[in-house]
Amino acid sequence: MIHRLNRAALLLGCAALSFPAMAETVESAEDSVDYGDREIEVRGDVLYSDQINSVKTPTPVIDVPQSVSIVTQEQIIQQGFDSIADIVLYTPGVTNSQGEGHRDAVVFRGVRSTADFFVDGVRDDVQYYRSLYNLEQVEILRGPNALLFGRGGTGGVLNRVTKKGVIGEQFVGYLGSVDTFGAFTGQVDLNFATSDTSALRINAAYEELNNHRDFFDGERIGLNPTFRAELGPATIIDLSYEFIDHERFIDRGIPATEAGLPAEQFDRITFGDPIDNFTTLEAHVFRGTIQHAFSDNFKGNVTASYGDYDKVYSNLFPVGFDEAANEVALDGYIDTTQRENFIVTGNLIGEFQTGTIGHTILLGGEFIDTVNNNDRFNSFFDQTQDDVEFFTPSRPLSIRGGVGINSSGEATVNDFSQLNDDTEADVTVFSLYIQDEIELTEWLNVVLGARFDSFDITVDNIETFIDTGVRDVATRVDEEISPRVGLILKPQENISIYGSYSESFLPRSGEQFADINPPDDALDPDTFENLELGLKWDFRDALSFTAAIFRIEQSSPQVADDDPGTLDIIDSEIEGVELQLQGNITDRWFFTAGYSYLDGNQVDAFGVEGNRVRELPEHMLSLWSTYQVTERFGLGGGFTFQDDSFADNANTVTLPDYIRFDAAAYYDVSDRLRLQVNIENLFDEDYFPNAHIADNITVGAPLNARFTVTGRF
Repeated sequence: MIHRLNRAALLLGCAALSFPAMAETVESAEDSVDYGDREIEVRGDVLYSDQINSVKTPTPVIDVPQSVSIVTQEQIIQQGFDSIADIVLYTPGVTNSQGEGHRDAVVFRGVRSTADFFVDGVRDDVQYYRSLYNLEQVEILRGPNALLFGRGGTGGVLNRVTKKGVIGEQFVGYLGSVDTFGAFTGQVDLNFATSDTSALRINAAYEELNNHRDFFDGERIGLNPTFRAELGPATIIDLSYEFIDHERFIDRGIPATEAGLPAEQFDRITFGDPIDNFTTLEAHVFRGTIQHAFSDNFKGNVTASYGDYDKVYSNLFPVGFDEAANEVALDGYIDTTQRENFIVTGNLIGEFQTGTIGHTILLGGEFIDTVNNNDRFNSFFDQTQDDVEFFTPSRPLSIRGGVGINSSGEATVNDFSQLNDDTEADVTVFSLYIQDEIELTEWLNVVLGARFDSFDITVDNIETFIDTGVRDVATRVDEEISPRVGLILKPQENISIYGSYSESFLPRSGEQFADINPPDDALDPDTFENLELGLKWDFRDALSFTAAIFRIEQSSPQVADDDPGTLDIIDSEIEGVELQLQGNITDRWFFTAGYSYLDGNQVDAFGVEGNRVRELPEHMLSLWSTYQVTERFGLGGGFTFQDDSFADNANTVTLPDYIRFDAAAYYDVSDRLRLQVNIENLFDEDYFPNAHIADNITVGAPLNARFTVTGRF
């Protein structure tokens, strides 16, 4: 504990609390959509390119032919969100997956992803839990997004927009919170005007982690200095560095009963080793962007990013429960990842007329160079001489540091000594894309575009070399074209009716470049097609309604039911409806509600429907509302409902439906200080929100509260 506090003190010093103040929160309640690598801001109901870029005449949000959900900094504060998973709970058409207890894992319209994450439009595909301390907002774009984001993006993407230096201002923001589990957070947000045309902004955070589960602890440290400078009236640069240091216990939940339901009788038991279940991540990420306006109608930008990531995760987890014998089977492994990502992307944006027809052309390119080293060692128990051992469910489980007593009463020892795989992957991606937003008339717009990707991967299987002394190197090049077509009808200024078609792809190496061993190396990339029809209606100045009907045909890797260390390729078809109402009903009353209906089945080679797609609730409904009772006092409340779903491809284990109520109250002591309390699971509902496989079922948190102080001076 002492070394943790010392490290935190080095980062935070005396200012151990942070968050931007209420004043800045109101100002930055402007939303944004990252349109490819162009930073797009949403002010009111209009999409603008970054103010320095000023790339084109504003495009109304209601004219974008795609489903987009935006969570602003103000919503993050008021709802007490501290993770990507919290945000996803209140987003229609999107759910969480467990992520094996060591990473964000989002299910976009039935498509599970651990790699479709971006920071300011730059790919962020390493598996870890992402912090919210340095964000202006989070944007979730649904449907295949290959034209703007490249490979993946099959059901959607999630983009985090970070805070940038504010020229001409000096302020200190802070946030401090503690919850009833004992977790606490401190954040600081400092902005310095270094000259009339430049600013330095420093965001830092320290989190001590805790929750309702035995053994759970950990810490997160984040430090993100950024520098912004105007090099002239038409040029701006942004430079940033982020240091990430995460450590936490891995909890993969509880097993299922033979009846195919969560084993609720074990919801207080953690099926893991308090010493050998952990994950650590240290990362150093550098980003730089230069933006230049060549003229009022011709702009450009270039972004370069380099990230160095070193991650370890180690775990034991349940893989089966024998009710008659009252014993749970535990499997396990330790996995390391070392990854270096170098990404350069550039865009040219031009606006012009051909006769009476208006055009906004986006021409861009991207280069990615990734070096990825992975190895995995399976558990090995001396009694079974295998990677699986059997234990009697108890609290605590009878194993610690690899030494324990099995269900037969025998002493057993585990070591992670069995090499499962060891690979080195080199990935080179080159992309070109073009898109034209065409204004044919005042009531009809068309969007046409296509992207070419060349994906070159070489995988060196070190395990084979260790076993045989023979090099096992596989190379594959995939070249794909991903089209996008959109049609927008405008019966009146505040109503938009759109239709769109888009495609995306995922190479056979998967999201994390696992392998391209035979027979996978002979197969084409997984492909995804999306057809979407939608309505957007701004029926009041600050209140909007959106609706979308969509269909996705996909072929994607899924965790195998009988072996969680391998993937099966699953073809499926998913249809759905998404509805969202968001905005201010009055000056004092903010309201957001979302609903989705999802229906999807696996299909065989002949198109015959089979099992329902895993982690696909038929109905989801969420609502959140805040009301400013007085000038200083406000209340918030809402709920999230999730229908039942299956935890596995075989549809043998069901996650029951649940509804969880949350509430908040806040009081502005002054313009510089706010006190706030957030209550989660107000009625203490027992629920199991997600899973990774059939016997890795997450146990939802009971009634708990978080007390927060925020402000700015």
